[in-house]
Amino acid sequence: MMDQAQSLRQLVSSKDLKPAAGGEATARIITVCSGKGGVGKSNFTLNFALALKAMGKRVLLFDADIGMANIDVLMGVTAKYNLYHLLKREADIGQIIQLGPNSLQYIAGGSGMDELFSLTDSDLEYFTDQIALMADKMDYILFDTGAGLSKETMKFITSADDCLVVTTPEPTAITDAYALMKVVHNSYPETAFRLIVNQAGDEREATMTSDKIRMAARRFLQLEVSFLGYISSDPHVVQAVKRQTPFSLLFPNSSAAKDVQRLAVRYINSGDAQAAKPQGIKGFINKWLRRNK
Repeated sequence: MMDQAQSLRQLVSSKDLKPAAGGEATARIITVCSGKGGVGKSNFTLNFALALKAMGKRVLLFDADIGMANIDVLMGVTAKYNLYHLLKREADIGQIIQLGPNSLQYIAGGSGMDELFSLTDSDLEYFTDQIALMADKMDYILFDTGAGLSKETMKFITSADDCLVVTTPEPTAITDAYALMKVVHNSYPETAFRLIVNQAGDEREATMTSDKIRMAARRFLQLEVSFLGYISSDPHVVQAVKRQTPFSLLFPNSSAAKDVQRLAVRYINSGDAQAAKPQGIKGFINKWLRRNK
């Protein structure tokens, strides 16, 4: 029987997943972040990725949380390889990309993330070429970053095509989400943010939460923040976490699952997401390198 690594290596060279004509990079890079922990950022990222995939999009999920990588835990899977093995040239891209539920392709985080920020020129070139083998055949690459704003998270946010900020109606989450945007905006004012309110009691609470952040950003930062939407507070989410299965798969008819589906549709159809041409993974890394200088 064909093992997972062999299947992925074949997928890399698959004619059905060839890059756009002329070799142009098509992948849109999305960084998902939050001002604080405990707002359901990783859970959102996972289910959002699955929603995009269910719509026929080619998706790669990258767990970029250096300290608390847990995407594989939420899926109930164990990754044999992670980024570390690629950076040490102990495995190729076809081996470190793992398959999650519904054949979602992902790269496990944790070990190896520290090394990513201190590569030699030779190692960086190898890493970029390897990632590009798969990334140029994707529609979306999602980076799930750590909570808060570390210097590493800052680089992911300011190098991506889009930044999705996840918050909840809790006052501390609202304050920290605004603080994150403020710090990033002060250093890189060209960065655009899209807000998602998680664990909302209803649409009214979600709108009020969004308005507080957006009005503060407009007044004090002269920054326009778009509101992508919200996800309802839903007990099915907690049940799914305990069972280590994405809630959108375990409870597809739950309010949270339907909300994520709606967010994915809105994101794809939004003018903001369609306006700017995606830079692709090489463009992302080149921009990311400039952030290191």
